[in-house]
Amino acid sequence: MAMLDSIRNEGTPPKTIYLKEYQVPDFHIAEVELWFELEAQDTKVRSRLQVQRNPESKSSNAALVLDGDELELVSLKIDGKLLKEKHFQLSDENLIIENVGDSFILEIETLIHPAANTSLEGLYHSGNLLCTQCEAQGFRRITFFPDRPDVMSRYTVTLTADKEKYPNLLANGNLIEQADLDDGRHFAKWHDPSLKPSYLFALVGGKLHCMQDSFTTMSGREVDLHVYVDPENSHKCDHAMQSLKQSMKWDEERFGREYDLNIFMIVAVNDFNMGAMENKGLNIFNASCVLASPETATDGDYYNIQSIIGHEYFHNWSGNRVTCRDWFQLSLKEGFTVFRDEEFSSDLNSRAVKRIDDVNVLRTHQFAQDAGPMAHPIRPDHYMEISNFYTVTVYNKGAEVVRMLQTLVGWDGFRKGTDLYFGRHDGQAVTTEDFVKAIEDANGIDLSQFQNWYNQAGTPEIEFSGEYDANNKTFKLTLNQSCPDTPGQSNKKPFQIPVAVGLVSGEGKDIPLYLEGESEDPSSTRVLSLTESKQTYHFVNVDSEPHVSIGRGFSAPVKFTTPRSDAELAYMFANDSDPFNRWDAGQQLAMNILLRMVKEVQQGNTLQLEQGLIVACKTILLDDALDKEFRSLALRLPSESYIADQCDVVDVDAVHTAREFIANTLATELYADWLNVYQANVTEDEYVFNAEAMAQRSLKNLCLGCLMRAHTEEAIDLCARQFAHANNMTDMLAALSVLSSYDIPEREHALESFYGEWKHDNQVVEKWLAIQATSDIPNTLDKVKALMSHEAFSMSNPNKVRSLIGRFCMGNIVQFHAADGSGYAFLADNVIELDKKNPQIAARLVQAMIQWRRYDESRQALMKEQLERILQQETVSKDVFEVTSKGLEG
Repeated sequence: MAMLDSIRNEGTPPKTIYLKEYQVPDFHIAEVELWFELEAQDTKVRSRLQVQRNPESKSSNAALVLDGDELELVSLKIDGKLLKEKHFQLSDENLIIENVGDSFILEIETLIHPAANTSLEGLYHSGNLLCTQCEAQGFRRITFFPDRPDVMSRYTVTLTADKEKYPNLLANGNLIEQADLDDGRHFAKWHDPSLKPSYLFALVGGKLHCMQDSFTTMSGREVDLHVYVDPENSHKCDHAMQSLKQSMKWDEERFGREYDLNIFMIVAVNDFNMGAMENKGLNIFNASCVLASPETATDGDYYNIQSIIGHEYFHNWSGNRVTCRDWFQLSLKEGFTVFRDEEFSSDLNSRAVKRIDDVNVLRTHQFAQDAGPMAHPIRPDHYMEISNFYTVTVYNKGAEVVRMLQTLVGWDGFRKGTDLYFGRHDGQAVTTEDFVKAIEDANGIDLSQFQNWYNQAGTPEIEFSGEYDANNKTFKLTLNQSCPDTPGQSNKKPFQIPVAVGLVSGEGKDIPLYLEGESEDPSSTRVLSLTESKQTYHFVNVDSEPHVSIGRGFSAPVKFTTPRSDAELAYMFANDSDPFNRWDAGQQLAMNILLRMVKEVQQGNTLQLEQGLIVACKTILLDDALDKEFRSLALRLPSESYIADQCDVVDVDAVHTAREFIANTLATELYADWLNVYQANVTEDEYVFNAEAMAQRSLKNLCLGCLMRAHTEEAIDLCARQFAHANNMTDMLAALSVLSSYDIPEREHALESFYGEWKHDNQVVEKWLAIQATSDIPNTLDKVKALMSHEAFSMSNPNKVRSLIGRFCMGNIVQFHAADGSGYAFLADNVIELDKKNPQIAARLVQAMIQWRRYDESRQALMKEQLERILQQETVSKDVFEVTSKGLEG
C-alpha cells in the first residue's frame, strides 16, 4: 500500500496491464512444498520450490522475480545457502534475485498476520477459522511466488496447529499423513497430484462439523465427500451434499467428465468476498451459498446453492484441469462454467424459467455495463486491478458466447469440441483461442469471425424487417446488425450471430420453415447465421402473412431494436410457442406502455392505464394451462433499473411514478382475481424443493404483493397471517418483504418479531437487513444509517455490507437517487471507509454511481462531486481508483 500511496500523491495512476504485453514466465516451479505453523495472529510459512529456467523465455539470464504483498521475510536460501540482503532486492510488491542458475532449490520463510488481514485475500481469519482466498492474486500474500496462472506446479502442504483450536486441517488434493504431536499440536500433510496455478491453492484450519457421504464415479471409483460447516449449522448441509452428488453425476452424463481425486471437500465460511472458490478438491464457499433448511432458506437460496455448488464443481475441469494462461482469459473458465451451471440448473428444474431468469440478469446488469464507462470485451485487453473484471460481462455474457457456439454447431458437435478441448489441453494453461479452435477442429468449420465476440465490447443491435409476397407465397426477412461505440472501441466489425427465427400464422400456429434453395426437412425454428452488416433470407411455401418470432430462446446477447406495435406484441404474448419469446413479448408490451407513461408523468398529465394490458395480465393470471412459474414471471413488470436503461436521460422519479401507477392499477383492477389465485395456491404441505412447489409459492407470493398494493384490511390481514403461520422461509420472507414496504403498525411488529427469532442466524439476518434497505417507506436512508450501528451489522463482513449498503445503493433506485444527493454522499462515505479495509468490496459498491452521465444535470453534478471526493482521498486502492477514474472519464 505504501507504494500506491506515493503513486497517488504524485498524481500518477496505477500501472495498466496490457494483454499485448504478455510474455511467458522466465521460470517454472515444478514442485512446491509448503509448511504452515498456523496461528491467528502470526503464521509462519516455509516454502521449498524446485525452480527451473523456462527455455522459452526471451531472456536467458533474467532475474527471478517473485510477487509478494504484506509479507515479512524471515530467511531466504538457494540450494541450502543463506542469502544476505545484498544478494536480493525487496520491495512492497516483489522479491528479486539476480544471477540465479538454470535449476535450483529456493527456500523461503515468511511471517504473515491472518487476524489483521481485512482484505480477505491470502490467509485470513474468519470467526474461529483460518482460511484462504487466492484468486486472483492472493497467494502473494502467503509467500513469495510467481503468482500468475501460467506457472503450474504440484503442491505438497503440511499444516501444523493447536489441535484444540484447529482440529480440522484441510488443503488441496489427497490426505497422505496426519498425527498428533507431543505439545498439544497436530499436523496434516496433503498432496495434490495435479498441476495447478497458485490461485487454486487453499487451506482451512478450524473447528467444524463434517457431513460425510460418497459418490461412485462412472469408472467405479469411490470418492469421499465432505461438507464442513460451523457446528451450529450441522442441520443445514443436506441440500449442499445432494447438489454436489447431482453435479458429479450430471457432469459425467453431459460432458463425460469424471472426478479425479479421492476426496472432494466443501467448507462454508462466513467472511468471504465472493460466492465461492473452486480450489482443487477443497472448495471454499461463502456460507450463504451452502447453508439451507426450509425454516431459514428461501426457494431462491435453494436454487442458487444448487447452481453455485454445480458451478464450482464443474470448474474441476473447466478451470482447474484446464486453466487460464493469463487473467485476460478469465472468461475461458468463468463464461464456460457459467454456461455449464446454467445447463445443469435447466436440466434439474424448468428450462424455460431458467432461461428467462438468466436473460433477466443479462439485460438488467450486463447490457447496462456494456452501455457504461466500464464496458469491456469478455476478454479485456487491459486492466489496472483484475478483481474489477469479475463482472457480468466476463461471466454472464461469456456464458452466452459459449451458448452461441453450441447453437451454431449443435449439441453433438459442441460435445465433440469440448471432449477435444479437455483432452488436448489437460494440465495446461490456455487461451480463449484454444477453446474456439477445439470447437472448430472437432466440427470442421471456420469460426475466425466468431472471435469478434471475445475482442469487441458492446451489445450488438439488430433491426429486422419482413416483406410478404402473397402471389408467390414467399417471405423475405432482412436483418441489419450494428454495435455502438464503447470506451476505446469504435467502428466495430460485424459479429457472427446465430439468430433463431420462427414464423407464426394468423391462427397462432408455427409455420414450417423452408429456406429458398434448401431441401432439408422443415422445422418451426431455424437458426440463421448472421455474418454481414445486412443479410436477407427468403422463406418459401408461406401460405399467409406471418408474425416474426425473432431471437427465439434468446439465441444471442443482442438487442432487437425494431419497434413493434402493442397489438403485435399482444398477439405474440398470446400465441408464440417459444416460451422465452412469449414472455419477452409481454415485457416489451409493458415497456412500451411504461415509457409512454414516463413521458406523461414528465408532462404533468393525468395517468390512465390502457385496458389492453389489464386484459392481457388477467388472461395470463387465470390461465391454469400455463406453468405457474411462467405466469409469475410474465406478470412481473420490468424493473425500474431496466426501464431506466431504455431512457436517453434517466428521470428517476418519473420512472418510479409510472411503474408504481401501473402496478397499483393492476392490483386494484384485478383484486378479486389476485385473491382467488392466492387462495387457490395456499397450502399447509411441508416444504419441498422442486420446480412444481417453487412455482406454486412464486405465484402465490406474487398475488400477495399485488393484493397489498390495494391497501385493504383484508390484504393486510392475509399478509400478517402468512407471516405468522408460514412453515418455510420463502413464504415468511415474502410476507415480511411486503409488510416492510408500507408504513403500517404491522411492519414494525413483523420486523421486530423476525429479528428476535432469527438474530443468531447470520444468513437470515442478512435477509432482514436487505429487506429494510430496499423498503419503499420514507426516510429509508435514515433507517439504513441507524442499522449500521445495530448489533446485526458488521462493516468487516462482506455479506452484511452487500445486504445493507449494497442493496440500498443498487436495489433502491428512487431513494438512492434522492434529489438532494444524500444517497450519493452516503455511498461515498462508505466507499472511502471500506477502501482502507477491503478494496474489492469498495470498488464494487462505487459502480452504483459510475453511470452518472445518464441522469439529469442536477444529479450528474452531485454524483460527480462524490466520485471526485473519493479520488481526492490521501490513499486510494488500485481497485477503487480504476473504477472511479473510468467512471469520471465516462
